[in-house]
Amino acid sequence: MLTKLLSKNVLVVGLGGVGGICAEMIARSSIGKMTIVDGDTIDLSNCNRQIAALHSTEKMHKVEVMAQRIKDINPDIELTAINAFLKEEQIADLLNKNTFDYVVDCIDTLSSKVFLIKHAVDRKIPVVSSLGAGGKIDPSQIEVTDISKSYQCNLARYVRKHLHQFGIYEGVKVVFSPEIPDQSKVIVTEKAFPKKSIIGTISYMPAIFGCMVASVVIRDLNEKETT
Repeated sequence: MLTKLLSKNVLVVGLGGVGGICAEMIARSSIGKMTIVDGDTIDLSNCNRQIAALHSTEKMHKVEVMAQRIKDINPDIELTAINAFLKEEQIADLLNKNTFDYVVDCIDTLSSKVFLIKHAVDRKIPVVSSLGAGGKIDPSQIEVTDISKSYQCNLARYVRKHLHQFGIYEGVKVVFSPEIPDQSKVIVTEKAFPKKSIIGTISYMPAIFGCMVASVVIRDLNEKETT
């Protein structure tokens, strides 16, 4: 498996609690080429759940911290680090200019999330998307399935709704949990922009989501190579 992955090229967009650990696990699998994308900086409030978040990395760009970490793990990896919040035109341009074997969506913003999935599907690039981990505490409920079979997850519902507008109803793998968060823990605040509210996230859930997303990529690429 490790030798086969050396020839593969993976795109990971979003390096938060899910995306950071996902990118690292893919890098540790001996993937040969990777592009990582995120436009955010590290805040100390991220320390409970993001692998790049430390007191020593506060206010640094997530993509730069993760790029340094990944190169320290595997100096031979061909790594491209993009410090940006991708909009639709940039997503299309990125996918047009590169040949990716897999696209990984770990984006928090709904519009960019949907556009990344849409453009990957349009180009017939395998894609896996991480859905909502916030407010959930039971890892035994996490599932890997087609987006058409996701349920009882608000983010999944919004993503499905928007993808339906593009005629996409299935064919996208997702990692999600049907666990219902405690609604009393939801905080409506302007600080959540562009979202309307925030909810606490336990340390281990994003990491487990990220590892499961990475496993989908690694297993699918290996299976594709052997069939």
